[in-house]
Amino acid sequence: MATHESVLVYRRFRYLKLASLAAVIAVIAYAVHSPLGMPNGGTWLGYTLGIVGALLILWLMYFGIRKRTYASGTGKLEDWLSAHIYLGVALIIIATLHTGFQFGLNIHTLAYTLMMFVIISGMYGLYAYIRFPRQMTDNQRGVTLENLMQQIAELSQECTDLSMTLSDEINGIVVESGRQTSVGGGFIRQLSGRDPNCTTIAALARLQTIATTLQDDHAVQARRLISRLSRKVELLYRARKDVQLRALMKIFLFVHVPMSFALFAALFSHVFIVFFYW
Repeated sequence: MATHESVLVYRRFRYLKLASLAAVIAVIAYAVHSPLGMPNGGTWLGYTLGIVGALLILWLMYFGIRKRTYASGTGKLEDWLSAHIYLGVALIIIATLHTGFQFGLNIHTLAYTLMMFVIISGMYGLYAYIRFPRQMTDNQRGVTLENLMQQIAELSQECTDLSMTLSDEINGIVVESGRQTSVGGGFIRQLSGRDPNCTTIAALARLQTIATTLQDDHAVQARRLISRLSRKVELLYRARKDVQLRALMKIFLFVHVPMSFALFAALFSHVFIVFFYW
């Protein structure tokens, strides 16, 4: 988390300044440019901005390789990440001015659209890696997901043991809830952070109702059982929250990386068509 926050201010906003300068130069050039007809990517400025934009895209994609080669000696990873963030945002302005705001149902607009998806998903990734690790730390309270699952399993066993001293109905409810307890599941379930059919929550509600009809030792045992189940529900909530936060961080990669390769293919097609067919 600290790393992703620090890259935003890295070297006193060096790459924010460079990216801002590049964007300002592009805007000024576009403002003073007077092409014949409507501005478009086929003018000298359009070609210039297009080349700059294409080189930026290739360089930004290279970051995926660079971040896996820490010992390459070509600069600190923080330098690359900070530049990746700010130059990626500047690319929106450069590429948009390259198009001259001329869009249509063609490969050129497709390349632009894919570029925007990649950049927006990258923005979400930055947000996720700044925000969610802090939430994960607060949610875990110094306990890993593996430890939480172990505690949940131990509580399930305690609940089963306690239910053995009560009625068959209560025992059946508790045993069934322990067997069907789950954390995670499909990706949509992970993103939701909930289990709408959680048997432990259902069992707790049923036992709270049944406990009102019990007396003496059975009532005491039922209260102990309800206390354990309540604790288990709390731990399940935290475990599912942890899985949800991890999924919210992973989803960025499921969009950003494939879209980057799709953008590369569309960019190649865009350049090929421009230089060989126009």
